[in-house]
Amino acid sequence: MIIGVPKEIKNNENRVALTPAGTKELINYGHTVYIQHTAGENSGFPDSDYEKAGAKILPTIEEVYNIAEMIVKVKEPIAPEYPLIREGQLLFTYFHFASDEKLTHAMIKSKAICLAYETVKDINGKLPLLIPMSEVAGRMAIQEGARFLEKPQGGKGILLGGVPGVKPAKVLVLGGGIVGYHAALMAAGSGANVTIADVSLARLRYLSEVMPANINTLFSSMHNIEQELPSTDLVIGAVLIPGDKAPYVITKPMLKLLKKGSVMVDVAIDQGGCFETSHPTTHAEPTYEVDDVIHYCVANIPGAVPKTSTLALTHATLPYVITLANKGWKEACKEDKGLASGLNIIKGEVVFQPVAELYNLPYKALD
Repeated sequence: MIIGVPKEIKNNENRVALTPAGTKELINYGHTVYIQHTAGENSGFPDSDYEKAGAKILPTIEEVYNIAEMIVKVKEPIAPEYPLIREGQLLFTYFHFASDEKLTHAMIKSKAICLAYETVKDINGKLPLLIPMSEVAGRMAIQEGARFLEKPQGGKGILLGGVPGVKPAKVLVLGGGIVGYHAALMAAGSGANVTIADVSLARLRYLSEVMPANINTLFSSMHNIEQELPSTDLVIGAVLIPGDKAPYVITKPMLKLLKKGSVMVDVAIDQGGCFETSHPTTHAEPTYEVDDVIHYCVANIPGAVPKTSTLALTHATLPYVITLANKGWKEACKEDKGLASGLNIIKGEVVFQPVAELYNLPYKALD
């Protein structure tokens, strides 16, 4: 199969979908890999590394899309890429259709095969291609939240872990999944006083057993969250419904419960955001304020640490890329129902029910 890796063009997206090591693996299976010029440079992988692995370098994004049977990316295509996508071409990337109706209609129009990282499942029903970036995003959420609590950034001027004789900051993590777990762990490691909230009592029981002593668990309800907000300095939104739009767990009226200079980091912004007042931001302009509360809603948080993120992502995606290249998408998805769950749009038809329902589109079930 001919595999193409274009350079990511989303704002400050420095990751690349394939490392030189991953490239070599694909070539060893007899496949041809085309890498766009400088695609891996910002992740620490120059063109020469790909050439040594056996890849061919193409100067433009247009040439990569034109020649490839399968496009492997990190982030969803953006508007300049829409005309480059061909009918029947396989795109394997994070799509997050539930947060972008224009993208959904563009991919329907393209009649491409859209296989989304974020809805692929493993044999246990977990999301193996979302996990590595969720781990990075959870940890980064605390790092960025701590930065914007600093006074020069508009925050309260609070050190996350405090110092002897001075109380640490209070962090509220909404959602006890992979993002929430790693955010809570990072915040606790910094010395903060952490509360992690979730609707699953089974998950809360597990977290209470494995988490450090400075992490408390809380059943997630509007009443309980409202009780926490007046004393909270940093809120992390880590609520996820796979492939569907995230629910609002903090409404606009609830912002008034937070003190001026408090920070909210919405890691769920890729799926529409779990704060009512959230809208996507970029690494270039990561924050804005609503009711004196700082909102950090960067839609590609792991892009700020591309070397770590690219390595972690490729470790997870490469086995699937190899399978798709070896067998073709139809045969690969017939044999692996978890991989088939990543199929969202096939040749103009929506085959992922939550996306069809969200935008009132015709839904066609996979046979």
